[in-house]
Parts: sequence; C-alpha cells; structure tokens
Amino acid sequence: MTISLQKGQGISLKKNDGTSLTKVFLGTGWDVANSSGGGFLGKLFGGAGGGDSIDLDASVIMFDANKQFVDNVYFGQLKSRDGSVVHSGDNLTGEGDGDDEVINVDLTRVPANVSSLVFTISSFRGQTFKNVSNAFCRLVDATNNTEIAKYNLSQQGDYTALIIAKIYRHNGEWKMKAIGETCQGRTLDQMKPTIINFI
Repeated sequence: MTISLQKGQGISLKKNDGTSLTKVFLGTGWDVANSSGGGFLGKLFGGAGGGDSIDLDASVIMFDANKQFVDNVYFGQLKSRDGSVVHSGDNLTGEGDGDDEVINVDLTRVPANVSSLVFTISSFRGQTFKNVSNAFCRLVDATNNTEIAKYNLSQQGDYTALIIAKIYRHNGEWKMKAIGETCQGRTLDQMKPTIINFI
C-alpha cells in the first residue's frame, strides 16, 4: 500500500516484516501546465516539442553528518564514485507513461560517511516552475517494483529548482522525508546553500 506523503512527513524504509529495504529508486515527473495534450504523465520532464518543451533535471547530492558535500549524481555524472547511486540519464522528450528520469540507490553500498541523500529537480535552462503542474516524486522498492510512498507537489511559481525529498540515516536506519521546498538555481552548486538548510 502506497503512503501518500505530506510536506515535512517522514517514513521509515523498513518492510512490513521488519527487514530494511536494500535497493530503492526515486522516480519523478510532472506535466507542462495548460498543455493541450499528453495527460497527467504525457509530458513528464518537458514536452515533446514546440512551446510546450520544458527541460527539467532530477539530481541527488550526498552529504556527510557535518553537512559537508561528498558526491552528486545528475545528468552530467550518472553514477556516484562509489557506485551506490545511478541515474537513468537525461530525458529531453518526456513522452510516454511512467517515470522519465529515475535515480536508483543501493542502500547497502552507500558509504558509511554518507548520512543523507537529497533529491532535487532543477531547470538547467532557467525556465521557471510557473509552467509546470502535477509534479510528483515516488519511492519504489526496486527489488519487487512496489511503490512505497508518493509525494505530490502542487506548488507553482517563479523559481527554478525544487528540493523534493531526502533519504537519511537515523539511529542506524534509513528513512525518507518529503521536503518540497522551492529555491533558485540552475545547477547543484547554486542550490547547495539552500539545500543545506534541510539536511
């Protein structure tokens, strides 16, 4: 059963039998606002062409317990140096149903010094979220493709990035928290000062 997350809500990444999840992925997507076609998932991560095209990118930044940068994964670096996080690749068309950009995380391989992984969506070309609607992220157990939680982000506005969620260690367990905070920045470096406030 999928948990529908609210802003600021956290969940434990434990299965019903008490064992911990080992491999998860975060899928993200949205529509172009007032688009003439494509339906709810039809134009995820930018439309197929014309004026409807919005190129947005999913990324993750890894931090240690002291909020120091460890590594990042985005369209320009599709795998973390330790190999625990893998990006599906940049999708510029957004055609078809399902997740257009996915970030896979092998929790068993995340280095011990990494305490949190923060997931973001940003507009590399500087287009704002005024033209984006129905944004969401969902956490899925990658071992059996079962959706664990989904977070719908309805807020639109004159910003270029969104801090959507984080996976973090707490008392030896992995947890997830929905963040849903807007910020400015086309690149991860530009977003880091804001992201650190939510680690």
